[in-house]
Amino acid sequence: MPISIRKLTTLTALSFSLFGLVCAPAHAQKQQVAIAIHGGAGVIERASLTKEKESAIRAALERAVRAGYARLTKGESSLDAVSAAILILEDSPYFNAGKGAVYTADGTHELDAAIMDGAHRRAGAVSGLHRVKNPILLARAVMEHSEHVMLSGAGAEAFARLQNITLVPPSYFDTPERLQALRDAQQLEKVNPRAALPHRAYFGTVGAVALDQSGELSAGTSTGGMTNKRFGRIGDTPIIGAGTYADRNCAVSATGHGEYFMRSVVAYDICARVAYRGSSVRQAAETVILDELKSQGGEGGVITIDSAGKIAMPFNSAGMYRASIDVDGHVSVEIF
Repeated sequence: MPISIRKLTTLTALSFSLFGLVCAPAHAQKQQVAIAIHGGAGVIERASLTKEKESAIRAALERAVRAGYARLTKGESSLDAVSAAILILEDSPYFNAGKGAVYTADGTHELDAAIMDGAHRRAGAVSGLHRVKNPILLARAVMEHSEHVMLSGAGAEAFARLQNITLVPPSYFDTPERLQALRDAQQLEKVNPRAALPHRAYFGTVGAVALDQSGELSAGTSTGGMTNKRFGRIGDTPIIGAGTYADRNCAVSATGHGEYFMRSVVAYDICARVAYRGSSVRQAAETVILDELKSQGGEGGVITIDSAGKIAMPFNSAGMYRASIDVDGHVSVEIF
């Protein structure tokens, strides 16, 4: 008995449907997400940390990394994750960014920050801020709502007002511990006028790098700069490629003696090694920080992440406040 055209069409459609079920790949998994943060590197000795302070610092680091990770698991962007993590660190007095910013030689505060979207090579940076509560938000606003990459000083704060970024009195950033650090540095300077930086230094810059469900990478960094700094000194943090960088292959946020990181363009160098040499992010970061930077006398570290979510956090100083949540959801919080 001949088969009708309608039945033939139905059978053909069913056959292709079944064929598709057989040949279709297994259900595609969601892009794995990961995040790493730092709260500064330098001479961080166990003896200098009370149990209470160490516990508080670890708690702040874990709170920050979990806040960023929560954004990622909700499907939000790596930029959102980086911003969320850094906001918590900026609001903590334990880190040299935002609330805990160090003092300049004049007894003021000058804050810097940068953020970069690796997928589109967009970047925003700010420097020399006195009244912006959360510099990372202003850096992001520069990236997303202006045609510029970097704004500084009074101009940056005027832009902050236009963007409804929260401004605070300069005294908001004052903390007794940072004031004592300034006094110690100035006392040292009296003994040795050429001591631009105390030998036993702590670089409290904060930063974050993240990979989101879309496979996109971002990096952000925020700092109060260097204790007892003069002449409007700017370090590596807001310099795209030096202290902050992201592309499609990797994302980097640095902390350390900024002058060395600028001279070696550390953040970009690490990503370039991944892109052009085919190095793993760990190989690239360790070579730059443990070999090249150290050989020049530069001290500090980086947090890095690649497009597969692999994390590396090398440092050549005694310690680096750091935390991460990897693609398996494993949480790590470390200091030494």
